[in-house]
Amino acid sequence: MTDTLDIKTAYPNRYYASYDTTATQPTTVTGWYDVWDMSDTSNVPAVSDMIPVTAEQWNDVSFHIGYGKGVKDGQIIDYVPPVPLTVQASYALDAARTFVQNDFILLGETPSQEWIDYQKALIAVVNGTSTTLPTAPQA
Repeated sequence: MTDTLDIKTAYPNRYYASYDTTATQPTTVTGWYDVWDMSDTSNVPAVSDMIPVTAEQWNDVSFHIGYGKGVKDGQIIDYVPPVPLTVQASYALDAARTFVQNDFILLGETPSQEWIDYQKALIAVVNGTSTTLPTAPQA
């Protein structure tokens, strides 16, 4: 158990947001801490690795939420991290396969070479051998 005075000395502000200080910014807020209400701060990042949050911000439900906030240049901002390219390609590949199945295969038709090439390009992105997300052919 940590003494309350020691906590207030180590953490001069009551509320903090943590983030990965080594990540390229903007980066996601990874935790919210009311340190003065804690009996043990051994698992709390160092104060130098967090951003102080005001009581007004802490009590604002739209500000102090578990998602949608990030850190940039020492400020807490609205932030949704980008979807990784491989995930985008995976979603696009699922959609392309569904389209080809429904609009070609089930109708007894052969998919166009455009659709075959598109799926192969998406597979290359998913597998990490390409970094270019292709544009879907016209339906």
